[in-house]
Amino acid sequence: MRPYRHRVNYYETDKMGITHHANYIHWMEEARIDFLDQIGWGYDRLEALGVVSPVIAVQCQYKASTTFNDRVDVAVSVRGYRGPRLTIGYEMRKEDGTLVLTGESEHCFLDREGKFLRLAKVLPEFDEALRAQAALGEKSGETK
Repeated sequence: MRPYRHRVNYYETDKMGITHHANYIHWMEEARIDFLDQIGWGYDRLEALGVVSPVIAVQCQYKASTTFNDRVDVAVSVRGYRGPRLTIGYEMRKEDGTLVLTGESEHCFLDREGKFLRLAKVLPEFDEALRAQAALGEKSGETK
């Protein structure tokens, strides 16, 4: 899986010239969208099928700062998948390999009325794609 690359924009920095901490959460979302596109299940496709996937939890640990024009690679992995609940892991690194952030986001899958979806029944192909990504995470020791 190809990491998502983000270039730090000037407006993402604070008065000290350092990236404001809230922007890293945005980059997690950008990387998650890219990840889903890479596995063939982009948000636009899911929403057209009536599936929404809200964030139910997010956590991160900041390891190093970034500044304007830094290039940050965001590696995404499925750390856990149990039917209606998905945990995605993130690792951000600068071009020189410096670890910037580790984090996770948890998601659930709902229909348009807000009812939980059992993807194995409703979208078995998507369920299989997520299970395959979780298995890759297990092989690398990243799953919970």
